[in-house]
Amino acid sequence: MQTKKNTYLKSGVSINKAEKFVNFISQISKKTKKSGDFKNIGGFGAISKIPSNLKKPLLVTSTDGVGTKIEIANEINNFDNIGIDLVAMCVNDLIVSGAKPYLFLDYISVDKINLNKLKRIMRSIIKGCEIADCKLVGGETAEMPGTYGKNKFDLAGFSLGLVEKEKILKNKIRNNDLILGIPSSGLHSNGFSLVRYILKKKNIKLNNNNFLKKELIKPTKIYVKYVLKLIDKKYINACANITGGGLEDNIKRVIPSKLCAEINLSKIKTLKIFKWLKEKGISEEEMLKTFNCGVGFCLITKSKNYNKILEFFPKEYKPYVIGKITKSNKKVKLSGKINW
Repeated sequence: MQTKKNTYLKSGVSINKAEKFVNFISQISKKTKKSGDFKNIGGFGAISKIPSNLKKPLLVTSTDGVGTKIEIANEINNFDNIGIDLVAMCVNDLIVSGAKPYLFLDYISVDKINLNKLKRIMRSIIKGCEIADCKLVGGETAEMPGTYGKNKFDLAGFSLGLVEKEKILKNKIRNNDLILGIPSSGLHSNGFSLVRYILKKKNIKLNNNNFLKKELIKPTKIYVKYVLKLIDKKYINACANITGGGLEDNIKRVIPSKLCAEINLSKIKTLKIFKWLKEKGISEEEMLKTFNCGVGFCLITKSKNYNKILEFFPKEYKPYVIGKITKSNKKVKLSGKINW
């Protein structure tokens, strides 16, 4: 009696579905304005031209994921924004150096390929690339049975940006510069392990709470188009992407020695979702260390440029003064309290 042959499919991996997904990506990426000059999707490596308009270009790279926000997406079966988060977490880091996002690649790992779910994720990644004005040039989808639980997945992104050597935002901060906070769209993609801990502890079901369903899945704001225009105009001396570690830990990364970012927390315009979290028993110190608390991005500028900067932003995301640069050996000083 002949035994049945072992196959990759029997182990839980479907090459056929993987090929269908690659074909889908290839077709959908062709429709974007930034699909590029080469047919990269499905190849072994992505090929792209180096822009000819740059005289002394430098490469800036960033890689990131969206953390356990993917668990929220899974719970409420909403995958239409999570790809925007993935792009945002990478490209918002690039512009801190003054770089324009140019290329993006994604990595998706799943327990089992679900074409409908993956297509929704991919559409949102492409949407994020369009907002950031960069090209999706490739990626990888890995079906890994036994590594992930049923319906579980993970995302990672890689971005490459370009900046003229003379436009790098470095060592330009001066005493008496203003620190401006740009509003966040919400939690962005940080602190979700604490959020999920609270949901579990309080026995809160997201599908029964429309406020949380809406707030927790809001995509991370992509600040690229605003910040790059300000850099071109030479209106800002530095900037910081406020992600994990909160306001203090991120802004101190761009403050030079012997200068200090003095921030008045009472100036911060927080959002309803942060007030909701604070009311669930999180200390102010923990809130500030874990979440952006309403400030998604910071700009450091000369006071004379403040009103000019405001013209580049829509009402919802207009920057406002939260502090100033002073002389000190301590890089960040926080005063006041957020009005929760």
